[in-house]
Amino acid sequence: MTAKDKHTAQHYYLILGTLFITSLVVSNLIFQKFFYWYPVNNMEVFGAKLFEISVGILPYPITFLITDLISEIYGKKRANQIVVVGIFASLFSMAIVYTANAVPATPWSPVNDGTFTHVFGSTAIAVLASMMAYLFAQFIDIQLYHFWKGVTKGKHLWIRNNFSTWFSQFIDTLTVLLLLCLFGKIPWDKFQGLLIAGFMFKLIIAILDTPFLYLGVHLFRKRFNLKVNEELDIL
Repeated sequence: MTAKDKHTAQHYYLILGTLFITSLVVSNLIFQKFFYWYPVNNMEVFGAKLFEISVGILPYPITFLITDLISEIYGKKRANQIVVVGIFASLFSMAIVYTANAVPATPWSPVNDGTFTHVFGSTAIAVLASMMAYLFAQFIDIQLYHFWKGVTKGKHLWIRNNFSTWFSQFIDTLTVLLLLCLFGKIPWDKFQGLLIAGFMFKLIIAILDTPFLYLGVHLFRKRFNLKVNEELDIL
């Protein structure tokens, strides 16, 4: 690979990393708003409406799509690196939010102290729960992705994309809901319904994002003349 190609590959890796971190941090900040899909708003699963889920789940599947793309093109080490950076970004964003919460609002501030605390006051617990779930799920996703990549010898991209994401997303949903219920942020009677609704939503999104992974892998392989199962070395 030429020096120019290596520089371009590093640039693309930086862009993917930026999208990953942004999606992760935003999902932690907006999690307290819940919504459901109106076409099925009368369907219930264990007391929770299908799909009654947090808006924080909307950008979260993007993180798994990006780590799968990085795993495929840049390798396991680079995918794990992005996961670790994402943890530090979450901690740093939490520190900023709590610093902002500690600063008293002016009398004319459009957002007063009470409103700000009500919206962001539970961020620490949410970020802690989300990070623990995320840490387990992302590393499991990367491990399973490369396991299936080895089994299929770099072929059948849809198998490793979906099988790794489905299992890791279930672990993520289960873990974060358990922690939020234990911390008293979500009532236990909502646990089963939110678990099923959240996992089904993520499962559907994982299926829908498969063509985008194929497109991304195709574009990278075409740009850098990569063979099947060949990875970029950007060191």
